[in-house]
Amino acid sequence: MESMNSDLSKKELYEGVKTLVELQEEGSEPHLHLHQHKLFTLFSVAFQYLLFCSTKSPGAYILRVEDSHLAEKLAKKSKDPTTRKFMQSLILPRKFKYGKSTFFLDFFLLASWNLTNDLPKEKVKGAIIVKNTSYKPMDDTFDPEDEAASEQLKALPEDYYLTTLTEFVPKTLTIAYEKEFDELKKVTFPFIKKDRERTVSGVTISKDLDWDKIE
Repeated sequence: MESMNSDLSKKELYEGVKTLVELQEEGSEPHLHLHQHKLFTLFSVAFQYLLFCSTKSPGAYILRVEDSHLAEKLAKKSKDPTTRKFMQSLILPRKFKYGKSTFFLDFFLLASWNLTNDLPKEKVKGAIIVKNTSYKPMDDTFDPEDEAASEQLKALPEDYYLTTLTEFVPKTLTIAYEKEFDELKKVTFPFIKKDRERTVSGVTISKDLDWDKIE
């Protein structure tokens, strides 16, 4: 488990959730793109917002994460303890009851959509889609020897994992760094520092280096 010192403060978490509430109030901005580089921070804010929505509008809520490995990382590295515990409880059954709502977990792998495909569309109230930083098209998650599946996937749009939800889910949050979605509104949280390369004594340091962990 990560040190509590790396967690978001209550103020930051509150401000992030409040921003999302105001943007999606009365469906004014139904589909948002959280595009900054702090994936685990963004997921904590998005997930806490979805928990809030689930208490106001009970129903089904979907978490669509690129793969099971990323889901496990979210369960360990999200930036608040509630989100970490919830994800740990959700990973194995991929279905978890919270108050009058139910949360479902699936992946970009179409074969994992068995639970969410069976949900009555009118009962689904919100979703979070989490894209990893590495490029990984959907057909990479399938058996390369399955020619029928491969041909079927070639006909699908690249962002099928996203559009299958945005076409009917009233509120979605997509977390994806260095990726563009024309149909989504970008959201920027001011408490997340800008990602940039830094130069020290003529040496360029990679933007992937987390300066917050250097003492």
